[in-house]
Amino acid sequence: MITEIPILILAAGQSNRMRGADKLMQPIDGEPLLRRSTGIALQSGIGPVILALPTLPHPRYGAVEGMDVTTVPVPDAFEGMNASLRRGIAALPENSAAVMILLADLPDLTAHDLKLVSEAVDLEPEFSIWRGATETGEPGHPVIFSADLFADLAKLTGDAGAQSVVQRHKTKTQLVPLPGNRARTDLDTPEAWADWAANRT
Repeated sequence: MITEIPILILAAGQSNRMRGADKLMQPIDGEPLLRRSTGIALQSGIGPVILALPTLPHPRYGAVEGMDVTTVPVPDAFEGMNASLRRGIAALPENSAAVMILLADLPDLTAHDLKLVSEAVDLEPEFSIWRGATETGEPGHPVIFSADLFADLAKLTGDAGAQSVVQRHKTKTQLVPLPGNRARTDLDTPEAWADWAANRT
């Protein structure tokens, strides 16, 4: 049984599609999205939380001030998401059996959702990837990778994320349905923010 799984939150992106605004600093219920996402990861109790961030000085550090997280600066963040993945994998606690990769811009995920995905690791240990999905089965986030894939993740370049690793191991991937569209609702553009806020209940 795996007793804890580190959570790596990818939060070093440049919000290029927000036309000048920082999506992770946008307020939800009075706190920045980044603090909200980090708080959900901590509430899940799955394991230590590692936060990949732009290099200092940057306001995102202030957004998580006082939270029990390890921050990992990503000086090559301009390259794309995989720079954060490489830095984050290198910062994992020694002998980690798996890692949960969590995007910081998924506002509908809950701590319980993260727990459900993490519990699948022990329930279905024959897999190497466990991935949150919509209730209709569309793959989304978060994604847990077993330690045997860390070397593959550490070699990734560019901005495609870990999709190439997931594709190579499709037969070893278990989807974990979560309520509604939580696993895929991300807020990358002003229009996405406006639609999400308008339909929020």
